[in-house]
Amino acid sequence: MTSERVGWISIFTNIFLFVIKYWVGFVSGSVALIADAWHTLSDSISSIALIIGLKLSKAPPDKEHPYGHGRAELISTLVIGFILGMIGLSFVKDSLDRLVQEQSVTFGFWAKAVTITSILGKEALAQLSFYIGRKNESPSLRADGWHHRSDALSSLIILAGIFLGGKIWWMDGVLGLIVAGLILYSGFDIIKKAWDDMLGKSADEATTLKLKKVVKGMFNNEIHLHHVHMHIYGDHKELTFHIKLPPDMSLKEAHDIANKIEHKVRREMKIEATIHMEPLSGD
Repeated sequence: MTSERVGWISIFTNIFLFVIKYWVGFVSGSVALIADAWHTLSDSISSIALIIGLKLSKAPPDKEHPYGHGRAELISTLVIGFILGMIGLSFVKDSLDRLVQEQSVTFGFWAKAVTITSILGKEALAQLSFYIGRKNESPSLRADGWHHRSDALSSLIILAGIFLGGKIWWMDGVLGLIVAGLILYSGFDIIKKAWDDMLGKSADEATTLKLKKVVKGMFNNEIHLHHVHMHIYGDHKELTFHIKLPPDMSLKEAHDIANKIEHKVRREMKIEATIHMEPLSGD
């Protein structure tokens, strides 16, 4: 299954859940259920951003973009995070207003049924997004999965509150704040991860260890590999690092060594490598 297809499944499922959750929230007068409905609809908005980002990221490299357009997917991921942030802040205000006005809510059968349906549906979407996201190595699809998971968790909290709402007047306002907090946290986490990838960062420990394993044993002398940096452009990844070689080695020999390493990294790690060579005695 393609990432785009997962996005369309998410859009239609979320629109359906939004309609029934908003209706029940409106009828019952629950700010928590209405917040949860908008949280669900925001998944559709983020899925549209996801599909646009995936479409743009598949454009081939050109003269102005030699590394391709893969970071368009990261931009769409940032959009998802900012949407979550705005929605979260909006419902913080609504929930505080509900508490100040001391408004209580009575939940009925449909509130319980719709909330349970939402929990099951959203967790199913989260699992699908995680699976296809790992399979296709799509950061925005994994981000969309966490968005679904946060919605499922917020609905679970609301379900617990529904059974207590009739006894505790402030339950709806508090549930609204909890849902808003979950939305804000997931938005911040998504923005941070996408921002780090866009800025560029050191390769993680697993990538560095795999790189050293790939290089080890290729040559008689130790390579002294260091300064490993990862540059992510969607599916296209660039790895830059330094190696230290004997100072008396000819330029051709050094070039041949770097060439062999680059080919092996491309073959075994599916990453393009650029190597800076230094004399062993250098800084």
